[in-house]
Amino acid sequence: MSIKKIKNRWMIAACSVGIHISIGSVYAYSILKRPINELLGWDMIEISKSFSLAILFLGLSAAFLGKFVENKGPRIAGTVSAIFYSLGLIGSGYAINADSLPLFYFFYGVIGGIGLGIGYITPVSTLVKWFPDKRGLATGMAIMGFGFSAMIFGPIMAKLINMIGVSSTMCTLGVIFLVVMLSSAQYLEKPKEGWLPEHMKENKNQKTKRVKIKQDLAQLTAPEAAKTLRFYCLWFVFFVNITCGIAIISIASPFAQQAIGMTAMQAAFMVGMMGLFNGVGRIGWSSLSDKVGRMNMYTIFFFLQAVCFFILPSVKSAVMFQVVIFFILTCYGGGFAMVPAFIGDLFGTKQLAVIHGYTLTAWSMAGLFGPILSAKIKETTGSYAQSLYIYGALFTAAFLVALIMQANIKKIRKQKSISC
Repeated sequence: MSIKKIKNRWMIAACSVGIHISIGSVYAYSILKRPINELLGWDMIEISKSFSLAILFLGLSAAFLGKFVENKGPRIAGTVSAIFYSLGLIGSGYAINADSLPLFYFFYGVIGGIGLGIGYITPVSTLVKWFPDKRGLATGMAIMGFGFSAMIFGPIMAKLINMIGVSSTMCTLGVIFLVVMLSSAQYLEKPKEGWLPEHMKENKNQKTKRVKIKQDLAQLTAPEAAKTLRFYCLWFVFFVNITCGIAIISIASPFAQQAIGMTAMQAAFMVGMMGLFNGVGRIGWSSLSDKVGRMNMYTIFFFLQAVCFFILPSVKSAVMFQVVIFFILTCYGGGFAMVPAFIGDLFGTKQLAVIHGYTLTAWSMAGLFGPILSAKIKETTGSYAQSLYIYGALFTAAFLVALIMQANIKKIRKQKSISC
């Protein structure tokens, strides 16, 4: 019996969303900070370090365990992710009960972070193989779930904390996510080698292809990909997109109040809407990239974002300020969602999870670099505006690197006479 009769690729996509919505709850971490501070008296900076540690281990585990995901398959990898992420939350609840900051770092940052990394790459590497015709749409759906998770679980977490306390909330969420992630992981499976959806198969009557199959630029192993110019170009532009995106998220509320005169309530509403546009950008831009090409989308992204960051300090209208901020957030989300599909375009699907893991180290670096740079500039200049000019310069550099990558891809296409 063939896989297409056993597995439905849209159900694979739905299960992938289930895993990403669960692990995406890490973005609602800020909900936990004040309750933990009030309960135990831990310093807010100390509490924040656990989130940075989780993102660090997300990148490291994705980089070093990508081969495990490819070798063991998505069902086992998804199961391991569920166990680690849930154990991280439940263990964090125990650490809070024990009033142990080192234990909290270990469970939330290290154990939970490993679960995040494996859980992040497992679904998307699988979806790229099931959706050769709609890579951007498929990966965008899963990663949209990651982006929207904070909007879903933030209010739930806040209500649970008020009802049962922060420790019990983390344990409860750990159990819920264990059930959701384990259930989702059991349906995940890679398609057979050479599998294609019906509309891409050969029409036996006409002896023609119904849909032209878009050939990948190359089929490379992770070590081979890591030796190419285009890999380092992709890593850099991904790093810049995340660095500047995280930075604008971290300063949006205080900058809006300082520069535009928005009230704290108005700024809080804007931050909530930023999460919405972040999620919409993940599915919207990645779906569009199926039609216009990932390389073209990234090039347009970086040019327009450079313009946005340069003009933002001079914007005085609250409406226009929010329009620019929301556009930047759609690009931030879209940049995340397109990466797995773009990796498939550039390097093939042979070791996509491994290459994706290598690329996610840019996320770990950006998570540390972006907020620190913003804080340093604010401390030095007394204004957030100067940091925006620096981020505009970074996007200008990313735009130039994207042009270099585009030229490199065109050169390889010409040599191999293939389309990517």
